[in-house]
Amino acid sequence: MSNAVSTGVVRETEPKKTENKQIVSATAASLLGWSFDLYDLFILLYVTPTIGKLFFPTTNPTLSLAAVYASFAVTLLMRPLGSAVFGSYADKHGRKNAMTVAIIGVGLSTAVFGLLPTVPQIGLFAALLFLLLRLVQGVFVGGVVASTHTIGTESAPPKWRGLMSGLIGGGGAGLGALFASIAFMVVSALFPGEAFEGWGWRVMFFTGILGSVAGLFVFRTLEESPLWTEMKKNENQNVVEQKPVKALFTTYSKILLVNLMIVIGGGSGYYLTAGFIPTFLNVVNKVSSATLSGVLIAASIATIIAAMIAGHLSEVYGRKKVFMVVGLLNVIGLPYFYLSLADAGSVTAIYFYVVCLVFLGNAAYAPVLIFLNERFPTSIRSTGTGLSWNMGFAIGGMMPTFVTLASGTVDNIPHTLMYFAIVIYLVYIVGSVIIPETKGRLR
Repeated sequence: MSNAVSTGVVRETEPKKTENKQIVSATAASLLGWSFDLYDLFILLYVTPTIGKLFFPTTNPTLSLAAVYASFAVTLLMRPLGSAVFGSYADKHGRKNAMTVAIIGVGLSTAVFGLLPTVPQIGLFAALLFLLLRLVQGVFVGGVVASTHTIGTESAPPKWRGLMSGLIGGGGAGLGALFASIAFMVVSALFPGEAFEGWGWRVMFFTGILGSVAGLFVFRTLEESPLWTEMKKNENQNVVEQKPVKALFTTYSKILLVNLMIVIGGGSGYYLTAGFIPTFLNVVNKVSSATLSGVLIAASIATIIAAMIAGHLSEVYGRKKVFMVVGLLNVIGLPYFYLSLADAGSVTAIYFYVVCLVFLGNAAYAPVLIFLNERFPTSIRSTGTGLSWNMGFAIGGMMPTFVTLASGTVDNIPHTLMYFAIVIYLVYIVGSVIIPETKGRLR
């Protein structure tokens, strides 16, 4: 028991054979569930300049952007609460039901954004409504993480868990961004120019309901996690934790703190590359909508590839080694590619530097999902993974706000990004040195 408490994991024994149908359905549900979730979040990132004008108008464009990113950060700050609520439910009552309710909640709350009145219509009350709805959305988003980030890896064979981690965490993010990029391209074509600021942005939010509808179809074939089912059979042996949140902040508090050094780095890398690229290209490179859509689609594909490669490498060489190597690459690579992108003189160069930025940034968090799963026992895995992920990504998600505020002017954004990336990934590297190797310790 003392060893389990000190490391948060126990050595894995030979698992029972999982049916291929369960593996496929759990993978599809986790992947699509997380992609639908991030699709809803990316919609805001893609329409940031428009939302800034309609809900947070100022005479300083940089402050307007910062306000929109602050509203994005508000959602991130509510995600740990969602993980506490839905994660606790998932640990005690199963992953499937928690996932279903959370994903439907995200889709519906996203669609409601399209109905909101703007500042020109009702004044500052519009901004308040916008922020309140972001709070509600954040709770559901946190709930999605608590379920999608456990049931897929718990159902996968040991040799594919690293790949599954990259596929769900990074692949889901890439698919969500890809879906949002396609939606943005289509809606921009249907509502060009000023028409986008009239109805186009509303239609973008309305498409969020599609994720909820698709989720209902996907989850019909989903079975419960085999590891959770096995745990429930052992209830008479006091395996089930009745208060997962309390256990996390007491017995596993040190593990949680160390985890955050890695997750904050991975979350920051994600939001300062894939998440910040749409704004960077808009305000620094000033690209057209057509070019922006194409670059974002390419970035989404790069996200999926990077995450799957880094995730699988963690199964081959171990989580710890991959974290260390990726951290070093980001300390060097991100500053160089940020500055190069700012000076890019052709569309081809823009594509190249964006793909490089996104590849490095998304490789950083690819093994995080399975690493967090392996840090906690089944009885608190949804709660532990969900809170670790969402607390780290909440801090990472605030980085675009800090960058825009610290920059002062648009011209300073590339250099500010450079400094932030260096500091963040130095902390990430320190975390990768401290953590134990967890590969093979899911059970």
